[in-house]
Amino acid sequence: MLQANPGGYAVPGFCQIPNNNASTALQAAFNLFSCFANNETTAVQVLDQGGLTDPVSGNPIYAVGGPYSFVDPQFAALYAWRSIGSAAYNGLQVTFQKHMTHGVQFQMNYTYSKSMDISSDAYRINDEGGLGGQVINPWSPNLLRSPSDFDLTHQFNANWIAELPFGKGHWIGSGAHGFTEAVIGGWELSGLARWTSGFPIGVGNGAQWPTNWELSGFATQVAPASTGLFKKPDGTVSLFADSSSALNSFAADLPGQVGSRNTLRGDGFAGLDLGLSKRWKMPWKESHTLLFRWDVFNALNLTRFDVQSLSLSLTNTSSFGNYTGLLTNPRVMQFQLRYEF
Repeated sequence: MLQANPGGYAVPGFCQIPNNNASTALQAAFNLFSCFANNETTAVQVLDQGGLTDPVSGNPIYAVGGPYSFVDPQFAALYAWRSIGSAAYNGLQVTFQKHMTHGVQFQMNYTYSKSMDISSDAYRINDEGGLGGQVINPWSPNLLRSPSDFDLTHQFNANWIAELPFGKGHWIGSGAHGFTEAVIGGWELSGLARWTSGFPIGVGNGAQWPTNWELSGFATQVAPASTGLFKKPDGTVSLFADSSSALNSFAADLPGQVGSRNTLRGDGFAGLDLGLSKRWKMPWKESHTLLFRWDVFNALNLTRFDVQSLSLSLTNTSSFGNYTGLLTNPRVMQFQLRYEF
């Protein structure tokens, strides 16, 4: 990781660690940790592996315990199972339902809730997987207690089936038969609707690991940051009206800190699916029918953005706050013709 140089050590992606102005091992170690500000666990790794030289003796500098005092020499990741998790869910659920009568049935439900936990991901999930809600400091896991990654304050769902009031036995054209009944009778409209409030999200430290190497953790929020949905002149969609100002509302963690988890809210979900169908009874046998169906998914062509696609890293300043993915899919239609017997 380190390359020897006459003036010290060049650390790719960081800085030059000068040895020529260090007269003691303490000063050399201070220079090392200054080079890795906000990334102190990497400095620990360098020290652990003898990557720093004593300017007096010329020998590698180690902690009191010698090489690998902090991490095992085979260290890559030290994920483990522990029964320390805690979570709480409280909610109000209301359902209104009408069974099929007079050709109409529907169900509506609303949930007002809050889910809290110390982690929504297993600790064994690596930095490339999951939603990023791992425990960062295993010695103080409750530091990250906050709304769950999947917490939704409001949720509304509805579904329905309604026979259209046309044709034989209905309000309009009740006496229809033959060709007229074949055209206007047997139509049915169904639908499924869902709406939720915004999902929680937090700002990450980015490519720096102050507390837990390879798990960067959340940055610390130091000022309010209002969120919304803002389209920028270049066509990008952002969580913030002013990304630069929002970036200044967060600071990188100090060693031992875990940051502010899920303090922001992004987009929720909204969708409406509709289906229109018609059934014809075959004149030679009533148990034989021909069904036509037209389904439209996301009928209103709504767009809702995925908070997990947000660029919310302190080290990605140019794209900070930008969305790159959707929760919703574009409108899709399908047609079906089926003979049943």
